[in-house]
Parts: sequence; C-alpha cells; structure tokens
Amino acid sequence: MRITELFTFRPAKPSSARLLTGVFLLGLMTLVTTPTSLLAAGIDDQSASLTEEALAAEAAAEAAMAESGSGRTLEDFFISAMEYSPRIQVAEARRDIGTARKRQATGQLLPQVSASANVSENRQESLDRVNRYRGERYALQLRQVLFDWQAFARRRSTSMEEEQYEAEYFAELSALLTEVAELYFEVLQAEDALRSIDSELEATQTQMQQIERMHGLQMVQVTDLYDAQARLAAVEAERLNLSTEVTLAREALHSISGLAVGDLYTLGDDTELPQVEGSLGEWVARARQDNHMILAREYAVKAAERRVSERRGAYMPRVSLIAQQQQSNLGFDNQLLSSRTDTGYVALDVTIPLFAGGSSRAAVSEARSQESIARNELRQLNLDVSERTRLAYLRLQSTEQQIAAAEKLLEARRVASRARQRGFELGTVTSVDVLDAVRDEFLAERDLQAIRYEHIKMGLYLRRDAGTLTADDLVDISVSLEASEAE
Repeated sequence: MRITELFTFRPAKPSSARLLTGVFLLGLMTLVTTPTSLLAAGIDDQSASLTEEALAAEAAAEAAMAESGSGRTLEDFFISAMEYSPRIQVAEARRDIGTARKRQATGQLLPQVSASANVSENRQESLDRVNRYRGERYALQLRQVLFDWQAFARRRSTSMEEEQYEAEYFAELSALLTEVAELYFEVLQAEDALRSIDSELEATQTQMQQIERMHGLQMVQVTDLYDAQARLAAVEAERLNLSTEVTLAREALHSISGLAVGDLYTLGDDTELPQVEGSLGEWVARARQDNHMILAREYAVKAAERRVSERRGAYMPRVSLIAQQQQSNLGFDNQLLSSRTDTGYVALDVTIPLFAGGSSRAAVSEARSQESIARNELRQLNLDVSERTRLAYLRLQSTEQQIAAAEKLLEARRVASRARQRGFELGTVTSVDVLDAVRDEFLAERDLQAIRYEHIKMGLYLRRDAGTLTADDLVDISVSLEASEAE
C-alpha cells in the first residue's frame, strides 16, 4: 500500500537543496566521462571546483529567495518553508533512499549478465622442447536466481522500509506545517498584545494628564499623582517587553521559512474560529489509525519481521540458473588447442550451507532483538500519541468555554472602566480605582486574544496527531484572516 499524496502546493522557486543536487549530478557526469588516466590527476581540482560551485549555488538560491519579497499570508510562509526547511529536504532524501534500496533488492532478483575476457602468454616445456603461445578466452554469462530466500526476504523488507520513509516524510511535513502556523499566530498574538498595550498606554497617559490638571487645581492629592506616574512607568516597561516579544516572534517565523515577515494578515475580532467535530474516543481512534509516525513505526515492525526471515534464509539452499557462451583457443590446464572452440552450456547451480561458525544463529538473534525494539517503540508511540491527542482535544474543548467566559469578562471590564471614569469625575472613586479599571480592561483584552490563538493552535495539534492535517486546513485558516490596517 502506498501512502497517497496529501499535500499539494503551487510551484515555487528552486531551493538551494535542488540546486546543490544539480551541481552534484553535473560533477558526477563529469567524473564518469573522464578518462581513467586523467581521473587521478584531476580529482583534487574537481573536488575544489564542486565545492565552489555548491557554495555559489547556495548563495544564488538565498539571493533569489531574498528577492522574492516578504510574506504576508499564512500560505506564503508554509509554501516558502516547504522549499527552505532542511528537515523536509532530509526527509525527502530518506524517502529516496528507501526507493533506491528497494530497487537494489529488486535488481538482485533479475537476470545478471556479465562478460569476461582473458589473454595470457603461455610457456610450455615438454622434454627438450619449449613451446610459447598466446591463449585467449572470451565468455558471456547469464545468471538468474531461482530460489534465494534471503534475497526474497530482503526485497520484502526494503518495500516496508520504503513505506516507512514515506510515512516519516509526511509526518515531518505535517510537523513543519504545524510549526509554521504556530509561529505565524505567535507573531499575530504578540502584535495584538502590543496594540493592546499601546491603547492602554494612551488611556493611562490621558488619565495621567487629567490627574495632573486636577492636582494643579488642588482637587486630588499628590499621592494620586505619584500613583499615576508609577502606573504609567509600569505600562511603558510592559510595552518594551511586548515590543521585544514581537521582534523575537517575527525572527522565529523568518528563521523557519526563510521569508521576510511583512504586514501579516490578522485574526479579526469577528473571525469565526475553526471548529472540530467528533468525540474524544473518535479522535483517539483516528490518531492510532492515521498518525503518520505510527504508520511509520508499523512499517518498521513489518520490515524487522522480514529481516528476521532474511537472516533465517542463511540456512536454506540457493539455486541459480546459469547460461554461458565461451570462445577460447585453450583447453584444460591452458593446453593449446589445434583450433578455436566455441562452447555454450546451461547449468543449475545449487549451494547448500552446512556450517558458518555460528554467525547465522547470531544474525537471527540480532534480528529478533531488533524486531522486539521496533514493536516496543510502536507501543510507546501509540501511548504517547493517544495522550497528546486526549490533551489537545480536552484543551480545545476548554478553550471554547474559556473564550465565551473571556468575552463576558472583557465586556464587564469595559463597563466597569467607564463607570470608574465617570465616578472619578464625580468624585466618588479615586484615581487609583480608575487606573486599576483601565489595567484590568486591557489585561482582559489580551487574555481573550491569547485564548483565541490557543484555540487555533490546539486544533492544529489535534489534526496533526490524528494524521489529518493537510495544507488545505492551513489554506482555510489563511483565507479567514483579514488584511492588516497598514495595507
């Protein structure tokens, strides 16, 4: 069974990894076509040239990426990360290794054709006579495996390894998409928090100015003025912290995608958050069945089982069919024949192992231990994925309730802030009460923002662990975002 392609993207510019691959293949073709007499003399120069070309190709790829501009949408960043991330390139290379190993194992079961040529100078002494002559042998041989249990089992093992590497590739891809989305929303959350603190700073400054005027009219005590100054300094310090968080979040998003961070699309207050349907049991069952890492471990167990069978094949006979055509002017013991002979024959080669010094038994024991390790790794992974899925689902359900509660709290804080402001103007509350109300209002606003982003990230974690996260999920989220006001 082949894992179907789950992720489709629009064409992107060639990555540095692909350019490096092209340079490597070009160098390999040069080595193959170089005469043997010149190969040893020029290998150092070719290695240096390949290194310089590889560095130049990588620099060109990075320059092309820099010229591509900045990213704004979630889709921009995960498409760029697909081409930029070394993790994906490594996973793709491993998948190619699995395919190559399967082809190697398959090739061992196909007909093997070889040609040989032998030219010898012979000197034969017989009594007092010395005879010198040149002998020639030319042969063309075809060998076909009829029965080789080790080769058959190796072919089945490499098939499972190919599926394992493919599942690991999709697991890495799913993890990358989740991480890109997480970093993207961390930037949005940090920027929303910075805008909120800016509004709080403005409200605190307005309140500070009002207290200063009233202090000048001797309507409030100097302690109220000092409290307002201290509160303003605290808000300014918090703004510096949040500004740093924005810078760090944008840098993290740039590092994973290689794309400059522009004015991002934002999560509007009225944006409908993605919903997840199904019960906890359904999601856990789905994760155990479709999680890409679990699928990879299952294929690893099957591959380990085949390797045990392969090691046991060392006890079994090997049978091959051989067909050979030979032309020679030599006979037995390199005796010169009166005329050149042309001989063809078909043979059945049977090899029966009798004793290998205990190496075959040790190889079987090792393979069984490897199988046991693979089975226990699969069991542990099942437990871990089930736990992560439960936690993500429960936290997702919790955030839905927390969002509703946070919205009510924010509305209550806003009403209380306006009431405190009006009471201060009437002289029924102190300036400290007003400043506390302003602080509580914007804290509630930032808490609501954090819970909304937490809800989105928990949904992504749940889909990732369940093995159902695709690029289309991120595209749907990206479409729901709004263009920034700076546009």
